[in-house]
Amino acid sequence: MRLRYFATAPRGFEDLLEAELERFGAAALKRRPGGVSFRGSLETGYRICLWSRLAEHVLLQIGVFPAETPEALYRGISGILWREHLDASKTLAVTFVSRHSGFKHTHFAALKVKDAIVDQFRAATGARPSIDLKNPDLRIHVFAERDLVTVNIDLAGAPLHRRGYRVRPLSAPLKETLAAGILIRTGWPEIFTRGGAFIDPMCGSGTLLVEAAWMALSFPPGGLRDDFGFIGWGQHDQALWQRLRDEADRRPIQAHGNDPPILGFDADEAATAAAAANLSRAGLKERVQVETRPLSELQTAPKTSGLVATNPPYGERLRNEQALEALYRELGHALKSRFPGFQAAVLAAESAPVDAIGLKAERAHRVYNGPIRCRLLRYSLHAETRLDAAACPPRIAAAATSKATDFINRLNKNQRRLRRWAKRNEVSCYRVYDADVPEYALAIDLYQGDSLWAQIQEYTPPRSVDPKRASDRLRAALAAVPEVLGVEKQKVVLKRRQRQRQKRQYERMATEEEFIQVHEAGCPLLVNLKDRIDTGLYLDHRPIRMLIRELANERSFLNLFAYTGAASVQAAAGGARSTLSVDISATYNEWGQRNLKLNNLTPPQHRYVRADCLEWISAARDESFDLVFLDPPTFSNSKRMRRTLDIQRDHVELIRDTMRLLKPVGILLFSNHARTFRMDTNSLLEFKIENITPETIPVDFQRSPRIHGCWRITRR
Repeated sequence: MRLRYFATAPRGFEDLLEAELERFGAAALKRRPGGVSFRGSLETGYRICLWSRLAEHVLLQIGVFPAETPEALYRGISGILWREHLDASKTLAVTFVSRHSGFKHTHFAALKVKDAIVDQFRAATGARPSIDLKNPDLRIHVFAERDLVTVNIDLAGAPLHRRGYRVRPLSAPLKETLAAGILIRTGWPEIFTRGGAFIDPMCGSGTLLVEAAWMALSFPPGGLRDDFGFIGWGQHDQALWQRLRDEADRRPIQAHGNDPPILGFDADEAATAAAAANLSRAGLKERVQVETRPLSELQTAPKTSGLVATNPPYGERLRNEQALEALYRELGHALKSRFPGFQAAVLAAESAPVDAIGLKAERAHRVYNGPIRCRLLRYSLHAETRLDAAACPPRIAAAATSKATDFINRLNKNQRRLRRWAKRNEVSCYRVYDADVPEYALAIDLYQGDSLWAQIQEYTPPRSVDPKRASDRLRAALAAVPEVLGVEKQKVVLKRRQRQRQKRQYERMATEEEFIQVHEAGCPLLVNLKDRIDTGLYLDHRPIRMLIRELANERSFLNLFAYTGAASVQAAAGGARSTLSVDISATYNEWGQRNLKLNNLTPPQHRYVRADCLEWISAARDESFDLVFLDPPTFSNSKRMRRTLDIQRDHVELIRDTMRLLKPVGILLFSNHARTFRMDTNSLLEFKIENITPETIPVDFQRSPRIHGCWRITRR
């Protein structure tokens, strides 16, 4: 019988998964974002769970029906005969995923699915299965896209990247499926059949080493597991599964060529100890060698060909940017001097200083390590091309001076990368430089209106820095920016950013009132680059505004501490029934109303209220909203406010008061820019609080992951 399946994979490797599934006998394959749909027998599904190196989940379809409301969802789930899949004495867990559907609150939708299943059992038998979110007998995956709901059994259970050999993990480990994808993408299966070696010079806990060795030995990735999701499924075929396990156990360990060496190195003894423990659990203690050795002490490769693949620390794991750049420079030296004739692959965060490697990548693939955007860079070490000033356009090279060369090179590199990203994502305002070179402590933002503008913010240098030297660097940077970024000199605005005294936090710098009209996701907005430190548009909040736009459809939206109302504009653009923006500043009220009018958003559906937000929240007894954005200042003692606001001290009370304004299934998005802020979840146990900060930090601010914090808060 041909069953319908969907297998998920790390983003960026769907094509490799499609080819792998075809080898397992899958038919009618169709590649989709995040995975591949296909048809096959039950044996095909079991075989993929045991042998796939790339699949994360194997979802077996058991029902499809239209549903646009919770009631229709309940009816559709009730139409499936659940006793065929689960015994009342067993446990279950439900995952609900929504894409462009009416089910915006996925937790509520998952509860609706659970209720339908439980109610069916209770009505038929008087007993009901229990819920176990950590280790259920059966995992049910429900996917809603537009008005169609697909119900699946997750045959994998726990994700298939959990191979069972990771007994000593380190922080930020590389996912096993991602490691396998890197190896397949870079040709390791072909290289080891030719007798080539594999080397990871920064092996961490050894994930690439294990996956490379298991590929060379044809060992099944699921060979150490016994906790697959189908074991507790009512239609599980134990005889079929045992046959496949016996077949894998009888399969001889493969050896290719002259048993090519697989070697791992790391400068950290804790890492090599973890790698050794994981290799031992994987049955590779005698097959793979691991040594504690820094990059500078690597010896020339024992073979004349092979693959060097590694996952260096990201900015997320190595905070010192100078140390990170030095590490990449040392990696480049090791690749060029120790591994001539090899292929090389480096998995690097999108913001990593890969130019410091000093090689030109032949191929670059965008992939994701969990939520982190990365690039998989591929090099041929016999055909290296060093990057230097000669690669710069003539006008940029002419602008370079000995004082500013590092700054110009970095700014040029950032602009090339971010310009492509901005064009793909229709972003017209973004940060192009953020103190990447420590000596040039500047933040540079681009604003595209009728023409291109650049705002340069100089971080006040510490007293230990010679003022003349700091001034010389600033002048060199100011001379270079117009040339490198293609901005007219008169449209470069310089500001000095320093820690503001509390009462001066929002003081006006000038009174030119020169507004520039920019666009965000198709919506016109006004910015002012000259009058204040802040321009009227928090660039780092761009993903939060896009999230608001996504969530706002047919919802009432409240924007507290609304500033210039950019979030309200995006909520309206996303289909909000109404928006209400509250801010105490007359200037921002006027500015925000101008933004609304630019987008043809008028009262009474879209309103601005000038009020002390703290007082307004307390007084708004009869108001209720589906979606609230609460973005208070870190500290405020404005004369117009009756009391001071300290966000660390006051956030529990503020969140609790704001939640009173939320409808039962409403969502509060809480954000602030306090870099040392800590959410007191223990004092807010009545709410479900999700820290969504990592997914709200945009690409152009990845060097400053503490630029803001953001939490999604709902009622339990």
